[in-house]
Amino acid sequence: MQKHGIWKNEVKGINMDERFDLQKYLTEGVEQVIKDALKATLKDPRESAFLVKFAASCAVADKRREKNEKEGLHVPSYLIASITSNCNLHCEGCYSRANEATTDCAPSMQLTEEEWLKIFREAEELGVSFILLAGGEPMLRWGVIESAGKMKNIMFPVFTNGTFMTDKHLDLLEKCRNIVPVISIEGEREETDTRRGAGVYDTVMEKMDRLHEMGIIYGVSVTVTKENMEKVYSDSFLDSLRSRGCKAVFYIEFTPISDEGAHLAPDDDDREFMSDRVEELRMNKQDMIYISFPGDEKSSGGCLAAGRGFFHINSHGGAEPCPFSPYSDINVKDTSLKEALSSKLFVALRSSDILADDHKGGCVLNEKRDQVEALLGL
Repeated sequence: MQKHGIWKNEVKGINMDERFDLQKYLTEGVEQVIKDALKATLKDPRESAFLVKFAASCAVADKRREKNEKEGLHVPSYLIASITSNCNLHCEGCYSRANEATTDCAPSMQLTEEEWLKIFREAEELGVSFILLAGGEPMLRWGVIESAGKMKNIMFPVFTNGTFMTDKHLDLLEKCRNIVPVISIEGEREETDTRRGAGVYDTVMEKMDRLHEMGIIYGVSVTVTKENMEKVYSDSFLDSLRSRGCKAVFYIEFTPISDEGAHLAPDDDDREFMSDRVEELRMNKQDMIYISFPGDEKSSGGCLAAGRGFFHINSHGGAEPCPFSPYSDINVKDTSLKEALSSKLFVALRSSDILADDHKGGCVLNEKRDQVEALLGL
């Protein structure tokens, strides 16, 4: 069977009707990366010591979440923290700028370094193991990145465009192995520079090679569009990443927030191909982790936002269902992270059918934003 120019092999040993457990896959995938990294870093006592300690920390976090669950509070393993509204790039069709979440605003309008550290500490107490740092461009908030480095029991994937990663950043990444860069790339040079700007591809390739030389674990994030789909799922593209030491690929389906980028959005046939291809990669190329968003949510029984599997804190402190759904009825400046998980909006979304509703693709909450606004009384 051939789709989109890529030959698809039959996937053996898997029942395609079985519900995919995203959280289990992520947990097992991270454990495998840790095991592989331990084998490769036996000569580096710092790296080995951190990975062993982090594996133990995950077990402690599991027990904390189990305790909260028994007490009636569901705490997901993952928190997305957009630590800045500023970015040094203006990528075509950027959802964050379309939502006005990235506005190049004054730092005084955003959460302080101390406030973010307070959030990180509370997240650890609740049992959160992974905090995904996003933006804007998170590397612009150097003080917050340094604060994250102090939280050794939490893994911080940093979703960065890679262009602002200086020697100073690389030195911290080498010292603080709980900070894991996830570099955005759109394919090869033509696809990346067309969407992100001339020269970006060469810059991020240089950073990846440097990370590989330093033995630092990293991943990449790919926004999948109609224009780059064939390239970013191809063996040649993935083999190139593998040769540079990449350990994880996050496939993020392009979600148009405005009419400007509607032509880039994948359709139903594209999504079928994407789902099949990721299944094949997971079966046949297990040396990397492959995450498909929001495709994995559909096969996990619906959207994982609003605390089901993760939630989002924006740069001003608003607790939102996810970055694609910028609605909030509570701010962590005024309350705790624990109370934010039980906000009226989150509870209403989790108890309604909206998260599990069938939808065309992309983000269900963005597609059904009228219903979300109705819950908020807008």
